[in-house]
Amino acid sequence: MHAYEFIETPDGPFGILADADGSVVASGWTGDLDALQARLRRPVDAAPGALAAADAVRAFYGGDPTPAMGVAVSQPGTELQAAGWSALRRIDPGAPLSYTEFAAALGRPSAVRAAASICARNAVALFVPCHRVLRGDGSLGGFAWGTDVKRSLLAREAAYTVKVG
Repeated sequence: MHAYEFIETPDGPFGILADADGSVVASGWTGDLDALQARLRRPVDAAPGALAAADAVRAFYGGDPTPAMGVAVSQPGTELQAAGWSALRRIDPGAPLSYTEFAAALGRPSAVRAAASICARNAVALFVPCHRVLRGDGSLGGFAWGTDVKRSLLAREAAYTVKVG
């Protein structure tokens, strides 16, 4: 059985869907369980519950983005997608990469479209920070939860970098 929790953030409600061991399988800025389920390849049975991952979200909005990178996540995908999602977790807060730089970090510098697809298929937003990848010209590009949320996340991370840097 999966559990879900919704918490309020300055960017709106944030939903977390986790499997029985607490690994996050879907997350994002929504208060709608169906919207979280849509990020999965298959629907799962879920009931409300308190999730440890919610503490990492609260820490992020309290000014510390680092705990979110320690949250266990689980999402099925290809070997390249898994490598990409792991690489996203290594991008420092406040230091976003372009899609071209992200492709190069994957060891596939010509695979810019694949890099963008890895970001687009990420079901566990915030915990796998696909918002840290931008277009080559520095513009935001797309984001499943809206560019206003992406802009806010990047601004929070930039402020964190200034505070600890």
